[in-house]
Amino acid sequence: MLINRDLSIEQIHDTLVGGIKSYFNKCHVSRAILGLSGGIDSAVVAALAVEALGKENVHGFMMPSEFSTLHSIQDAVDLAENLGMSYDVIPIAGVYAELMKALAPVFANKKEWSVAEENLQARTRGILLMAYSNKFNALLLNTSNKSELCTGYGTLYGDLAGAMMVIADLYKGDVYELAGYINKDSQIIPQSTMTKAPSAELHVGQKDSDSLPDYAKLDPVLYELNEGGKSFEDLEKEGVNKELLAKVRSLTGKSSFKIHQIPPILNISGKPIVYKEKCLL
Repeated sequence: MLINRDLSIEQIHDTLVGGIKSYFNKCHVSRAILGLSGGIDSAVVAALAVEALGKENVHGFMMPSEFSTLHSIQDAVDLAENLGMSYDVIPIAGVYAELMKALAPVFANKKEWSVAEENLQARTRGILLMAYSNKFNALLLNTSNKSELCTGYGTLYGDLAGAMMVIADLYKGDVYELAGYINKDSQIIPQSTMTKAPSAELHVGQKDSDSLPDYAKLDPVLYELNEGGKSFEDLEKEGVNKELLAKVRSLTGKSSFKIHQIPPILNISGKPIVYKEKCLL
């Protein structure tokens, strides 16, 4: 179901493709790079970038870790080949192990697994992506969506890095709708990418639902808070589940500091989660 109620999916698609073209023209850069995880967000951004810039100007990085699943790697490869774009595979397990080795004396008194170990993987990937960006004069496309931004489900200096945020004004439900639109004539985004449970794959068996409410419940609440201009109290009076509202309130409250540090976004809704000076449209 399309969460954004003001634009059709075709209008959203065309606005994002046009926004990418415009931004790259203004920056006098022709090439883009992005990380390909095998997930729906990076698949949609890759497809939009190829349409905007041409397949010869978009390069993908697949950076599997020990927690990456084989099907996700294959989904990323299939996507890149369907789009005709170039890609490299750079496993991060060795780099990550060296970083953990360097941190071992510091972490000695707190060895239990935590978000620090997860974020270190995301930041390792960010380093590799930015190295390619610098070496080949290619702007890094960020693949975070609005549901993630609102709830702080992203790593500063890791998967929140980039020169522009392409789908950061689209809720997760909108991203799935856009993926369906991209696949309307032929299967560009693999079917398994469309149907599998979203996961950052930063530890064994991880799923987005471990940390976030189900997107089908989360997105409508976020829409009413942002685009609808309602408060948590308004939604509670309307009968929205109290536990869900408490969870969303906690997530949004803890993550607000990240919003000040993210790249500019392509504005679709007119009410993006970031300040207006961060918006490109």
